[in-house]
Amino acid sequence: MHSAVFLIEFGAIILGLGLLGRVAGRLKFSPIPLYLLAGLAFGTGGLLPLGASEEFVAIGAEIGVILLLLMLGLEYTASDLVSNLKTQYPAGLVDFTLNAVPGAAAALLMGWGPVAAVVLAGVTWISSSGVIAKVMGDLGRLGNRETPVILSILVLEDLAMAVYLPIITALLAGVSLAAGSATLAIALGVAGAVLFVAVRYGRLISRFVSSDDPEKLLLVVLGLTLLVAGIAQQLQVSAAVGAFLVGIALSGEVAEGTHTLLSPLRDLFAAVFFVFFGLHTDPASIPPVLLPALALATVTALTKIATGYWAAKRAGVGVKGRWRAGGTLVARGEFSIVIAGLAVTAGIEPALGPLATAYVLILVVIGPLTARYTEPVAGWISRRRSPDGPRPATMPSPAKQPEAVPDQDPAGRA
Repeated sequence: MHSAVFLIEFGAIILGLGLLGRVAGRLKFSPIPLYLLAGLAFGTGGLLPLGASEEFVAIGAEIGVILLLLMLGLEYTASDLVSNLKTQYPAGLVDFTLNAVPGAAAALLMGWGPVAAVVLAGVTWISSSGVIAKVMGDLGRLGNRETPVILSILVLEDLAMAVYLPIITALLAGVSLAAGSATLAIALGVAGAVLFVAVRYGRLISRFVSSDDPEKLLLVVLGLTLLVAGIAQQLQVSAAVGAFLVGIALSGEVAEGTHTLLSPLRDLFAAVFFVFFGLHTDPASIPPVLLPALALATVTALTKIATGYWAAKRAGVGVKGRWRAGGTLVARGEFSIVIAGLAVTAGIEPALGPLATAYVLILVVIGPLTARYTEPVAGWISRRRSPDGPRPATMPSPAKQPEAVPDQDPAGRA
């Protein structure tokens, strides 16, 4: 009887997620907010609280985080990461300062304490690589001049997770300064070792994992990822960081084949993860934090736009491309929920989970809109502020002609 109830519950969840994904596809926006809302509906205080399948959903959610980070790691090679660290680290520092500080300040102003401040700083700092990549593809901007700048910032944020997550894990566990330092040292040592091996021996690793049989390739990569993630977690690092480093170590045809094979699994378990996060948030706890979440979302949307604008300007991108870069970076999503989920599990601050849920819901909906409309709105405001309206002297000079390259997004023009 118990197994029958489990199958009914879990089957209903998967079917519901599939239908919600279709709705999101029709409306052309990220399904993440719908998955979070589904979790709120199935959780404590929701419309249909789960019982028998909640433990399995928890395991599926953990696998979802691992696959999310593995797939992100597959997008980059170790040489890409090293190159980005050398050339784009100033943009990463600006990104951290402008977007992490508001989150930390908000937590302290609400009296949540330093640990919650570090957690909320991460929630407001990290953009959603998955949502942003999808938006750029939908808008046809993958060939734009500002796109490398956007990807560089995302790479730096992803790499920073290898340092940030162990710090958060140690803080939430309440370990001593010595133990926390040891955990961070282990994490940095493992990350450095994996990057070194990936740079020097990446081809050998990929050749070892490679297989012409999709079934064997899937089993080897998935098994290796779960094994490394488990070992990392046993060392008090982070399962997600371990998975991310495995993704970085794989390259070439192996990375492409793995991406194709694991994408459906990633989407399935990632959806389960967002539902799981919603399960642990009481819908009644969201209204009290809605105004702070909206204020924080507004501030950090503006700081992300400023980050992208500054980084694109530094890279020599034209004014329109700068605004597009800033607007594209606004969306928050999977990383913010992963960070908040760690805090919710540790139980450090009851209101942190609801605030993070409301915050991500707001920005994951607004993000695609800012990506599309920030540049034309900025252009409209600029023309309105000009006392005599558009003048010939304000037209782009020949030196600025790269703004009109063919791969620009038609929807992004005024």
